Amino acid sequence: MARQKTVGITIFVLAIAGFFIYAYLLMLSEWSPIVLQLSVLMAVGGILGVISWIGYNMATTRPSPSSLVTDDK
Repeated sequence: MARQKTVGITIFVLAIAGFFIYAYLLMLSEWSPIVLQLSVLMAVGGILGVISWIGYNMATTRPSPSSLVTDDK
């Protein structure tokens, strides 16, 4: 349990430090335009990646027998 708590605290501190580094790069450095462009590129790429993964799963997954509806008329 102590190891899990240590890992949790480490992740927490690194996330906060990452935010401050990102804020510095975005607001106060001369690299601001490239940081903004890369941020938007990663966000759009992530969203489109999730959408393409959903489409791939829908296209390649076989329907389960319970989802097959038969019309007995």
